[in-house]
Amino acid sequence: MMSQSPVDPHTLELLEFGKVRDLLAGYATSSLGKDLALELEPGCDREAIERRQRLVVEMAEALSSSLPPPLTGLRDVRLLVRRAAIGSILSASELLEVKQVLLCTGDVYRYRMRLDVRWKELADLLCRVEDLGLVAKAIEGCIDNRGNVLDMASDELGRVRQELRRLDERAHAELRRLLRDPDIRRALRYPNATVSGDHYVLPVAVNYRHMVPGVVHRTSATGETVFVEPASLASLGAERVLRKAEEHKEVTRILRQLTARIADVAKRLLTAIDVLAQVDLIQAMARMSIDYRMTAPMFDDQGRLWLRQARHPILEHLYRNRHCSRPGRAADAEEGSEPSSVVPIDVRLGFPYVLLVITGPNTGGKTVALKTVGLLCAMAQAGMPIPAASGSMVPLFRHIFADIGDEQSLEQSLSTFSSHMSRIATILREADSESLVLLDELGAGTDPTEGAALGRAILDELVRKRCRAIVTTHLGDLKTYAFSSSLAENAAVEFDSDTLRPTYRLIIGQYGMSNALKIARRLKLPRALIRRAVRYLRRRHRQTPALAQLQAARQEAEKAREQALQARLESERHRAEYERRLASLQQEARNAEALEQARNRLKPGDSVRVARLERSGEIVRIDWKKRTAVVRSGIGQWEVRLDDVVPAGE
Repeated sequence: MMSQSPVDPHTLELLEFGKVRDLLAGYATSSLGKDLALELEPGCDREAIERRQRLVVEMAEALSSSLPPPLTGLRDVRLLVRRAAIGSILSASELLEVKQVLLCTGDVYRYRMRLDVRWKELADLLCRVEDLGLVAKAIEGCIDNRGNVLDMASDELGRVRQELRRLDERAHAELRRLLRDPDIRRALRYPNATVSGDHYVLPVAVNYRHMVPGVVHRTSATGETVFVEPASLASLGAERVLRKAEEHKEVTRILRQLTARIADVAKRLLTAIDVLAQVDLIQAMARMSIDYRMTAPMFDDQGRLWLRQARHPILEHLYRNRHCSRPGRAADAEEGSEPSSVVPIDVRLGFPYVLLVITGPNTGGKTVALKTVGLLCAMAQAGMPIPAASGSMVPLFRHIFADIGDEQSLEQSLSTFSSHMSRIATILREADSESLVLLDELGAGTDPTEGAALGRAILDELVRKRCRAIVTTHLGDLKTYAFSSSLAENAAVEFDSDTLRPTYRLIIGQYGMSNALKIARRLKLPRALIRRAVRYLRRRHRQTPALAQLQAARQEAEKAREQALQARLESERHRAEYERRLASLQQEARNAEALEQARNRLKPGDSVRVARLERSGEIVRIDWKKRTAVVRSGIGQWEVRLDDVVPAGE
């Protein structure tokens, strides 16, 4: 179970986490897995999150090794099982539904036997699934695939149905005799017999009712036809009704008996269903991770965030379906400015700066970058892999807050600016050093001077609280904020000055330019107007001559820091891989030693499993010199090597 979500529903909606859940649900094979996918939420329990991640990684490896979990037949029969447990009688069709799940437990039990030490977490999860196939076999022996109870289900049912067939043959013979009688044929509306309830009847015209003695069982809607059971069939019909009652009673007894078999294993079956639902969710995550080239991020204890080659999964899904619209980009989409594929971005926080100020032109990808970071962090804390390169790391956030897009509130009569300020006020009250804060277009919607001043004050508060924060803005005064704080850094969405279009790449250590003058030239504004604008711009630049040099120095420092971090990360990755392989080898050695000791304690009568034959049985005798054993399984005995024998429980 995952702990309470660190992300409020409003933020999850802004980050479009629900679309990720919908996408994930499409990879599930059962309604149980789909329901878990649609209920998925980020958590704060690191142990549970990392265990789910390990399970997904192992499942992806199993899928790549052609070892998919056999979940055919898995369905939600929990209500039926609970009804059986309290004494209700399940119908034949309901028993068939439960049978499919019982067979699935046997398939999964045998699947677990095929998993070696590479899939330890997966095997541990499946340990709670018992092979309940014997109950399924009992149902199969009594009910066919169309939901009919078989004659062989019991001797009594076979006897009753044999008697019914004998009675039906006598009745059919009598009907054929009656239908050959010319007088009776003249009285019939059509020359065929039919059945009313459990009685064979003839369709007699009402005017000829007196010609066919017998009992009227019903009348047609027009009243012109009466359905008469001939007197010569009355005794056979009465006996047939009696036998039908006996058949129903015996079928009910069989259904009750089969239902009782399910009730006996109800607790184990419900446990297995819960586990298999989790397995379906895990395999859905694994299939999605393979399809979208996802990796499991590391969780960093020092509050460092590093997303390498990160991609927005919903955006990638849209591109795969040949759509051009982007999540959150409807407001600033520009015809012809979309890239041909999702452009990955690199984002870092906590190295050592905790605040990233992203600037750049409209349609450059600032909002998408913001959403990508928030969404991938939420996915990681839900135990999912993320669409990013190997080596990505994220902190375990206690809270993730976002204020993105136009959220004008009609109910509260709030303007766009007021709505944003109300949201930001809530964020600043609750955020702390273990929070991720994402603010889009800070300071927009009001006077630029006042907006910039208020924006700086908000950035000061975020830095003071040591939040991990990413902020986008168009305001020029906020672009220089990072120069006055060692805990803040600039980032820019790259702009191609030749094509005058964004590349959607994110460059840390550089602030973005609006490129308004270049765009104005391209749009053929009057040259005199553009020259006047250039003079105004140069006059402003002369007032801050050191900014360009400072910007270049910070960009060089950021490149050096990235190279150093890359080298350190690679070193840590190699060390972690070495430690993991060493621990795995040590565990294998301990397991082999424990298995050998268990084999040395074997004696006749002990339960074992023969791995090579995939059979379970019991020891008949052991030849310690030859290191062989004779194992009885079913009605046969096999002599096998002792090394192929696995004692029960090992």
